[in-house]
Amino acid sequence: MKVGNKAEVTITVTDDMCPSWDGIVVHPVYSTWSMGHHFELAARKALKDHLEEHEEGIGSHLSVDHLAPAPIGHQVRIVAEVTELDHTTVVCELAAYHLKPGGDERLIGRGRQVQRVLPKSKLISLIRRASR
Repeated sequence: MKVGNKAEVTITVTDDMCPSWDGIVVHPVYSTWSMGHHFELAARKALKDHLEEHEEGIGSHLSVDHLAPAPIGHQVRIVAEVTELDHTTVVCELAAYHLKPGGDERLIGRGRQVQRVLPKSKLISLIRRASR
């Protein structure tokens, strides 16, 4: 693992990715919470192949700036880039691009995600403690 490593996730916007309340779709576009979910997936993808057998990553921060819409049926490409790294922390800067028909890309979101790398035994202990 090193600063500069990148990982990508590409999705097609579906109805269940739209903002909705009480089962009613409010806008037929990619929601901020879906973008946040996909930011988490891309950041995890940047980390997962670098974890040792006894380690696990856990998210500790996520920020999302949603800049523009992407309609249902269109693709969004999420890019995570490792920008900071130490023995227990991995920081990714994130960007979301609307892949427009015709091949153009438009930046529609950016953010930051922080993962802590812990021994699996420590993470299990923290989860057990939280369950009491």
